[in-house]
Amino acid sequence: MINRVLIRLKIVQIIYAYYQNGGKNLETAEKELFFSLSKAYDLYNYLLLLIVAVTRYANKRIEMGKNKMLPTKEDLLPNMKFAENRFASQLEVNKQLNAFAESQKKTWNNEEEFVKKLYNQIVESDYYKEYMAAETDSYAEDRELWRKLYKNIIFNHEELDALLEEQSLYWNDDKEIVDTFVLKTIKRFDESKGAKQELLPEFKDDEDQDYARRLFRRTILNADYYRHLIAENARNWELKRISFMDMIIMQVALAEITSFPNILSA
Repeated sequence: MINRVLIRLKIVQIIYAYYQNGGKNLETAEKELFFSLSKAYDLYNYLLLLIVAVTRYANKRIEMGKNKMLPTKEDLLPNMKFAENRFASQLEVNKQLNAFAESQKKTWNNEEEFVKKLYNQIVESDYYKEYMAAETDSYAEDRELWRKLYKNIIFNHEELDALLEEQSLYWNDDKEIVDTFVLKTIKRFDESKGAKQELLPEFKDDEDQDYARRLFRRTILNADYYRHLIAENARNWELKRISFMDMIIMQVALAEITSFPNILSA
């Protein structure tokens, strides 16, 4: 899941913090880099759990309707299509997702008010209304509904962004990228795989982990050389006029160009 775009972003952030803290402990900064990347993967799983939480709330609302003192015909015979959405049901029993929830003790149970608001937004959307009114009924349609809901409602949701930022400062800049991974996961779900459907791995392979470590270290250890190159090529522009963040971004870029030549030929 963690691709090189996210790795570069995290490296720039951690190197900036490293210099701001006096640039004294490379090992500690490297640990912070990988911890930050792991938090992005936590966010990926947590956002998938949001789909499960909304579906569970839908079922809770139906049960509340049935248990009213004077239930209506609609309360007693509700349309179960959304509450029994097969994609969401498959996600709910997913072994990897449940293992994450258990190991990290992460649920949406303490955010029921937000889940309720999100559910109401979904119910009021045209995507939901068209889905519920459709005469056809298939797993593909169930999955497609959640792709649309996620892309058009959850993707750019200011209240959700604020809630996530309160839970973890690491998630502040991650959601936009992680959202794309959630959408990718929704599209690749296969009903036949049931609870064993694989989620995206934290790293595609060991090569990406090595890439993150090497790029981070070389950016810092060869900083003087990279700044020399920048100064030589910054014609009619004094080095001190370059912003600190821009300097770090250029250092990372030079480290990648000089350390990973295969990227240029790819």
